[in-house]
Amino acid sequence: MLSFGEEPLHHILIAIRQRFERGDRRVSIAVPHPELGRGLYPGETTLHQGVLLRHRPLRVWLDLADRLGCRLSLPRAVSDTHIRLDFEPLDPDRSWHDHQSVDATEKYGAGSVFQRIDKLEEASFLLDLLEALERVRLQPADRVLDLGVNSGGELAVFDLLDTALSSSLSFVGVDHSRTALALARERFPSKTHTFLEADLNDLDELELGRFDLVISIGTLQSPGIDDRALLRSLVQRHLVTDGSLILGFPNSRYLDGELLYGAKMKNFSQPELSLLVKDLAFYRKYLHQHKFKVLLTGKYDLFVTAVPVRR
Repeated sequence: MLSFGEEPLHHILIAIRQRFERGDRRVSIAVPHPELGRGLYPGETTLHQGVLLRHRPLRVWLDLADRLGCRLSLPRAVSDTHIRLDFEPLDPDRSWHDHQSVDATEKYGAGSVFQRIDKLEEASFLLDLLEALERVRLQPADRVLDLGVNSGGELAVFDLLDTALSSSLSFVGVDHSRTALALARERFPSKTHTFLEADLNDLDELELGRFDLVISIGTLQSPGIDDRALLRSLVQRHLVTDGSLILGFPNSRYLDGELLYGAKMKNFSQPELSLLVKDLAFYRKYLHQHKFKVLLTGKYDLFVTAVPVRR
């Protein structure tokens, strides 16, 4: 086990990488206990029992594990001043994105690895989506359209709203996966929930009417979807006069069961955000032009919340 006291973080990073490069499958390090430096900034030193220690909160080690593509074990105290951290590389072959499906429409279907993911169990996603809904300020009997609803996982968040309000809402979910929609119907058998199998590029043909809120999480950037045309259609044909939108865009990826920051780009060793930033700039500009107040929030998933200025 490697032990560190006052060494800077880049020394620790080099040591960990050297161990992995020589073939170690797990690297254990002993570092100053975060509780000894409460109130200090990362990198500040503190004197404890005559020993100089460099403080780092647990968040620093979580971020380091994330960027190294590692699983971080539960910290364990090894002395009055140090804790032990174990870094274990994630298996690059265990990504749900590599799941092979017989039909392209079933990549996210009932039999896919994707169905094991519950985004509402991710604290950042849950809190950011709830805050977006608070900004929208839904009213009793409002209609909600969910594009790319899949098995309806994010719809459960509406149950956390005021009971009288949530029970009065009606929902329409659209997706192209037949098996995922079957799961959604089992999950939400109420007559207030309708689930339709369709290609989002053909949305205008469904004659769905207009909605008070349109929500779409991780769908607009999917291959095969003309997101620009779809956004224009939503604003012009599917929203009521004072309707709102919540659009979610993944800024993360799952690997070996762990959520890592930033979408993986081919031929890049780190997240490359230029395409995502370009798309978000378009959505923001377009919605501003149509008199929406637009907020961009989130971390692992970025949320564009558009609320009419008049509301």
